[in-house]
Amino acid sequence: MTPTSESLDALLASLGISAERHEHAAVFTCEEAERAVPDTGAVHTKNLFLRDKRGRRHVLLVTTCSKSVNLRAFADQVGADNLSFASPERLGRYLGVTPGAVTLLGLATDAAGAVELYVDDDVWRAPRIHAHPLVNTATLVLGHDDVARFLAHTGHTPKVVRIG
Repeated sequence: MTPTSESLDALLASLGISAERHEHAAVFTCEEAERAVPDTGAVHTKNLFLRDKRGRRHVLLVTTCSKSVNLRAFADQVGADNLSFASPERLGRYLGVTPGAVTLLGLATDAAGAVELYVDDDVWRAPRIHAHPLVNTATLVLGHDDVARFLAHTGHTPKVVRIG
């Protein structure tokens, strides 16, 4: 069953995670998200859901909005063969989201652990980050310890990498 934003809220509450929530119009880019969410002091994140050439590896990369990602260099860094953006169908299947709503919170959908999580060290070291709650019409502000607790619950261990 694919989680909904409401079931995600219930999961976060069950884990003792309280997030600051900001509702807004649908956003599809970092620039739109930065305009839609008030300045909270949290890091705005860019989430890239990628697949390898054969579609056997699926990778979620979380970095800051301010960084550009060289997919070829990142693929070399993680030992992947020709990374490219995954299709909307794969987004739905693996993360339970649609384009524009990609989020590390989508890992609640990946019970099989098929998605590899890479987090830029600038995001991982941040005290608070922004993340969509499975929809791009809201943004949650989550503390680092809460993100770590959520990931432990989902069984995903972040591989911390340096981007840019």
